[in-house]
Amino acid sequence: MSVKENLEGIRTRITEACQRVGRDEKNIKIIAVTKYVSSDTAKEAFEAGICNLGENRDDGLLAKWEVLGDRAVWHFIGSLQTKKVKNVIDKVNYIHSLDRLSLAKEIQKRSTNKVKCFIQVNVTGEESKHGINPSELSRFVEELGEYPMVEVVGLMTMAPFTDDKDVIRKCFRDLRILSKNVQAMKLPFAPCAELSMGMSNDFEIAIEEGATFIRIGSSLVGNEQK
Repeated sequence: MSVKENLEGIRTRITEACQRVGRDEKNIKIIAVTKYVSSDTAKEAFEAGICNLGENRDDGLLAKWEVLGDRAVWHFIGSLQTKKVKNVIDKVNYIHSLDRLSLAKEIQKRSTNKVKCFIQVNVTGEESKHGINPSELSRFVEELGEYPMVEVVGLMTMAPFTDDKDVIRKCFRDLRILSKNVQAMKLPFAPCAELSMGMSNDFEIAIEEGATFIRIGSSLVGNEQK
């Protein structure tokens, strides 16, 4: 199936998930995760109507930037090494993996514009996942006030890879609660109104629990590296 056909199916599922919980589907943004596909496929996704594209490596992002440039909205969704910030900072619109002050410091040093950042939270405490501990979130947000180029637009997490929907749902629900706690701090640099959560296998649950950005890779653009 083409990306356009895949997108139609995904949008139908988004509509149904929104209807189940009384949400407006216009508030859900699809990020096409293009890390396992070519620049041509990324371009196909863009031409199908997906303006938000996500990459988790600097070289992958730069290669696709050469094709689409700033016509697309670029999301860096993987763990970002401090030394790689300088390679992508003027090309990305969102960073979904802010999880340490050293990264905020480098963003501050390298960026000429305020950068929209999601704090990555390891809600479930899995050792294999990046992100800060939920108990450290409030303090971390306060410390980010020292870096005016960083705007905390929201929180991001990855649910455990499991078939247990209750476990997945609790992960997303816990992130939503954490975001409300940050909003209650009423910090001008941390509106924290967005939630980046949900991928190909669990985005409907994420939408039901408040996701505003969903990161869809294989079921939308496929995987050309298999």
